[in-house]
Amino acid sequence: MKGRIYLIPVTLGGDDYASVIPGKTIGITKKLRHFVVEEIRSARRYLRLIDKGFPIDSTVFYELNEHTPATEVSSFLEPVLNGSDMGLMSEAGLPGIADPGAMLISFAHQKKITVTPLSGPSSIIMALISSGLNGQNFTFNGYLPVKQPERISKLKEIERRAHEGFAQIFMETPYRNQKMFETIISVCSNETMLCIASDLTLPNESVRTMKVSGWKKDLPDLKDRLVVFVLQ
Repeated sequence: MKGRIYLIPVTLGGDDYASVIPGKTIGITKKLRHFVVEEIRSARRYLRLIDKGFPIDSTVFYELNEHTPATEVSSFLEPVLNGSDMGLMSEAGLPGIADPGAMLISFAHQKKITVTPLSGPSSIIMALISSGLNGQNFTFNGYLPVKQPERISKLKEIERRAHEGFAQIFMETPYRNQKMFETIISVCSNETMLCIASDLTLPNESVRTMKVSGWKKDLPDLKDRLVVFVLQ
């Protein structure tokens, strides 16, 4: 009998896991002894957060990130093929979205391994549903290019699609959030709607939607905050 892959959601930050992670998800996570994670140290920290007595030393971790050769990923599934269940965890929120874990999931399907998603927070969906923008037609663009010329070109493309009625969702790393915001208000039309959803599920959570012209008069400080942007 093969094991299965559980897609394990984690918090979007902070230590109050009980308010955002369902009890069933916590219970399943505690029973697993094989994990594929982006960063082993943060995964161990999370497991000790939900269970102070979690047996870290008898748990096997496989690291899957942008540095992991694709040729290694398939081999991570050996314990599952031999009957053990495994958890796939992202650094925040749900695995498989803007996350290298999608590769493992693809291999699991190829090997006819059962993939079971568990409930938990998704900053992308939470930002969209609280934005007031189009939840019927939308696109998640992941992370935009870092270099300014490519970023400006991509942002103009995204804005065109937004004006066609498709809400456009994208993200940035916390230390580049302010630069992203400055690029948006310098490139986009004053009439374009912009939602900034920051620190979702955390005590200083903030979700605001208004025209770019309004944001120009009310500049936020987004440095080092966890932000999702939505344009329309």
